[in-house]
Amino acid sequence: MSRKIGLIVPTLNAGAEWHDWLNRVKKQTLELDRIIVIDSSSNDSTADLSREAGCEVRVILRSDFNHGTTRQMGADLLADMDIIIYMTQDALLSDSFALERLVVPFEDLSVAATYGRQLPHIDAGSIGSHARLFNYPNRSTVRDISDADKFGIKVAFISNSFSAYRRIMLNEIGGFPKDNIFGEDTYVAAKLLLNNKKIAYCADALVHHSHDYSFRQDFRRCFDIGVFHSRESWILQKFGRAEGEGKKFVFSEINYLLKNTPWMIPNAFLRSFLKYFGYKMGLREKRIPLFLKLRLSMHRGYWKN
Repeated sequence: MSRKIGLIVPTLNAGAEWHDWLNRVKKQTLELDRIIVIDSSSNDSTADLSREAGCEVRVILRSDFNHGTTRQMGADLLADMDIIIYMTQDALLSDSFALERLVVPFEDLSVAATYGRQLPHIDAGSIGSHARLFNYPNRSTVRDISDADKFGIKVAFISNSFSAYRRIMLNEIGGFPKDNIFGEDTYVAAKLLLNNKKIAYCADALVHHSHDYSFRQDFRRCFDIGVFHSRESWILQKFGRAEGEGKKFVFSEINYLLKNTPWMIPNAFLRSFLKYFGYKMGLREKRIPLFLKLRLSMHRGYWKN
């Protein structure tokens, strides 16, 4: 049975790598029916290169970007598609089969969403590399609500840097949230699981995507995660708290660094403290004045809006 498949990518000044990103999409074995670039008023050549590559371009104000709202805008624009793929501008497809493999699990009609394996960029540092290896193992899985007792909050893990959704099932749970600081993918995954749908992890669908965050960036990102969990507290209530998964990550990271770059262990300890402190502050964000939230948050535009 033929399926109509579209791809959405939000962009902002994608820079020198954007030409490479577009070429990798062109070389995919999966034929896409539509590719929409939602550009936040870039002042480089991102929009022009996208049009030259045959993409549809929608330009929005930078102040209008929101992780949930913008991706829902993409879903609305692709209302004629069966499957919608989401990517980010810094996720580079690793081979020509990546998108094809990402959509294979949709042959199971109970699968509502899929996400692929993210490998570190070639020049990634050891801390950034471990984060990808920890969160994206080399074995594919399919999860449903019955796995919540085993995996806790991890059961709702997914990443819109490289994911796909069955549009009709996305619509059934109301789509992406309209006002969220972060975590629109986790929000939707949790809703789908509670609606008795499945989420598939495709370990053979590969992209290169990683970050070497500074101490400040790690703190701010975890502050935003705390804000997300505070404002969407039903996720923790339904699936469990995040601290247990955080402990597993820390022990795994130390073990990885011991084998590869042991001199980075003090760095990792300080980073773990800052991330935990940032997360806890985010959980208590309602007690923090707005001017301070603007200094603590990675996604400052959320507070300005």
